[in-house]
Amino acid sequence: MATATSSPLSGQAIVVHGVNDLRIETVEQAAPRPHEAVVDIAYGGICGSDLHYWLHGAAGESILRAPLVLGHEVVGTVVQAAADGSGPAVGTNVAVHPATPGGTGVRYPQDRPNLSPGCTYLGSAARYPHTQGAFSRYSVLPARMLRPLPRGLDLRAAALTEPASVAWHAVAQAGDLAGKRVLVIGSGPIGSLVVAVAKRAGAAEIIAVDMHEEPLKIATAVGATGTILASDTDAIAAVEADVVLESSGNHRGLASALRGAMRGGRVVMVGLLPSGDQPVPISLAITRELQLVGSFRFNAEIDDVLAALADGSLYVEPVVTHEFPSTRALEAFELAKDPTRSGKVLISFRTG
Repeated sequence: MATATSSPLSGQAIVVHGVNDLRIETVEQAAPRPHEAVVDIAYGGICGSDLHYWLHGAAGESILRAPLVLGHEVVGTVVQAAADGSGPAVGTNVAVHPATPGGTGVRYPQDRPNLSPGCTYLGSAARYPHTQGAFSRYSVLPARMLRPLPRGLDLRAAALTEPASVAWHAVAQAGDLAGKRVLVIGSGPIGSLVVAVAKRAGAAEIIAVDMHEEPLKIATAVGATGTILASDTDAIAAVEADVVLESSGNHRGLASALRGAMRGGRVVMVGLLPSGDQPVPISLAITRELQLVGSFRFNAEIDDVLAALADGSLYVEPVVTHEFPSTRALEAFELAKDPTRSGKVLISFRTG
């Protein structure tokens, strides 16, 4: 990865080189191709996958093999529009849809590009060369990734657009929640956003579960009507939820989700468990006729999320608990890995 100090497209970036090796470096962006725009990044949210690359050198089966600019939860302003005329004009504030769908000959539903086997994502080591992320002052991005912010929605308020879209997709996988009792296992940033989207969808009861009190406070602030500590397995089983959304990404959380669902209920699996076999009481899914549904990233839901953030019907402000300038990115990552002290941690790339 080239470094520079004089290019107009160079600036600070957050780069992971290996386990516990996170650096703030000056990187130079490649010159944009005709279909690409240059975005001056304002905010980036630290995602669990960013933490995994830093702490473990891998996120699931995506193994770090070269330095990687992290970041896919970003918003910013177009400072150079795509030369081919596609995409937003200079000066437009935008959110970013970080996926590039792609096929490899494997069959998948064409109306669900999130399932395309060749899909790449910003800041991902799933393929080599890696797909560089957007935790940098400037980022060169395909114009098709950019979504103009609706009138009245500022950049900081839009900083949760990408993870909220993940939550929106998950709630859509759950079906109609109007009047339903909903159980959310894992109340970190994604779980809390699931709570917020479920509230907007009209759920009558939303019970949030987590190992720690701080995430439960955030979940309550965005719409949870009740909370349970994850250690209280009897209380979880007694919920008998119409729908359970599992966002812990842990086999114990999935086990709690199966136990907390009513007979004939639906369990949406949002949290990404480690690869390989998982020890869960799957017999409950059989004897209770549970519907197990996966939920992976999102598609066009990002447009609905932006509209809901702009009109105030999706309330997510308490999910963001901290903001750091990019010069203090290492401190930001240290805090983000501790769920007892933080929710979503934002990095500002325009402050020093």
